[in-house]
Amino acid sequence: MAEDNINPMKGVLDVIEDVPGYKAFFTVDELKTSSKKLARKYPDRVEVLNIGHSRRGDPIEALKIGSGPKQAVLFAMPHPNEPIGSMTLEYLSSRLVEDDSLLQSLNHTWYLIKCIDPDGARLNEGWFKGPFTVENYTRHYYRPASFQQIEWTFPIDYKTLHFNSPLPETQTLMSLIRKVRPDFLYSIHNAGFGGAYFYISEATPSLYNSFHQLVDSQGLPLHLGEPEEPHIPKYAEAIFKITGAQEQYDYLEKHTSEDPANIFKAGTDSFAYTSRFCHPFGLVCEVPYFYHPAIEDNSVSDIPHREAILSSIESEREELNFLKEQYNNVKEVLTVISPFREAIEEYVRFFEYHLSAEENWACTELRVAEKATVAEEFDNLRIRRFYQLFPLCLFIRLLESEMEAGGKSSILSSTYDTISDAFTRQVQEFENEVDYQVIPIQKLVRIQLGSALIAAKHVSH
Repeated sequence: MAEDNINPMKGVLDVIEDVPGYKAFFTVDELKTSSKKLARKYPDRVEVLNIGHSRRGDPIEALKIGSGPKQAVLFAMPHPNEPIGSMTLEYLSSRLVEDDSLLQSLNHTWYLIKCIDPDGARLNEGWFKGPFTVENYTRHYYRPASFQQIEWTFPIDYKTLHFNSPLPETQTLMSLIRKVRPDFLYSIHNAGFGGAYFYISEATPSLYNSFHQLVDSQGLPLHLGEPEEPHIPKYAEAIFKITGAQEQYDYLEKHTSEDPANIFKAGTDSFAYTSRFCHPFGLVCEVPYFYHPAIEDNSVSDIPHREAILSSIESEREELNFLKEQYNNVKEVLTVISPFREAIEEYVRFFEYHLSAEENWACTELRVAEKATVAEEFDNLRIRRFYQLFPLCLFIRLLESEMEAGGKSSILSSTYDTISDAFTRQVQEFENEVDYQVIPIQKLVRIQLGSALIAAKHVSH
């Protein structure tokens, strides 16, 4: 069938309308229990595959559904603070099993991994049941160092960058990818604050309007602020090209004097790895927990774009220097090797390079010489302050793990008080200044699910 004759949205809105009104995120154990229940109920339609283990020995499962000629691999929680995808696959798995017409129309064999990082997910479960506020989310937040993230530990050899230490979870995905050779690869991430945006593997103009309609159908904004990294190519509003470690390397090489391999100590992404073996259509759909309408305001602000970027860099550098000072105060008395410690050490090592590269880019990039849009100003001066809360929380959890293990040094308790006070002050300032809205989980799942259906229809034709 010719691409022009395909309506990517046909039937999509009807399917996503049935997503339940989820009030909380499932824990790792709840996801596993649900998968087993589905397999027991429909033993002839769904198979639970034990495909590997986490670093702590937790089994990683995939649901295999359908027998279509196209192969789809969808995996959630490549970053463990991003559980929306787990709920998307929770609903998609049951819908595919119970809706034979949908399953047949999509023409795929589905491999669905509800949680690829169970160890990290368990460290986020403190906020999975709410309340869904900026304070509660950030206070119980965990995200590992880059070299311990599933999405960024696929092997790569590029210029001076040589990474071949994939995590057990990454090796699990690598094995499934080599076996399945997917036509459709969906690494299901989500953002924290802002609007919805998408990454796809290739320019596909026929899909852009469908993705925009999908977001609009839920009354949510597109993210019209800054891209996650300055070097990421943009296809359309809030639609970008999937990039990996090679593009990150080239960006750092251009904007720093350091060998990028000494800065970026992780690997590449799942799409780059999969592309070694086949030509998949890759999708990432980023949706946030919180938003403010300013993120879709393209009117011109009163502040130059470059000034907004440099102001945010200055603020983040001050925060980084504060954390470095506090970490140096306690590092000699730390005894526990915890994931929080590794995350903080990576942050204080890497982030100055990140800021220096962005600063050099902003000072030389012609397109930021004009006035910022309201969305760009809000992104730089407000949303980036939201993300500054994360290292504070990781530091608090690091100190708590040390004290729980018996650490009684006075410097531990005094540093804990200092960091806790800084977090409390900053989160209160943010919540007082930004009248944010909490997005219902149902709407977030609908967008991620709808984008999966749109992409699968594109691939199947």
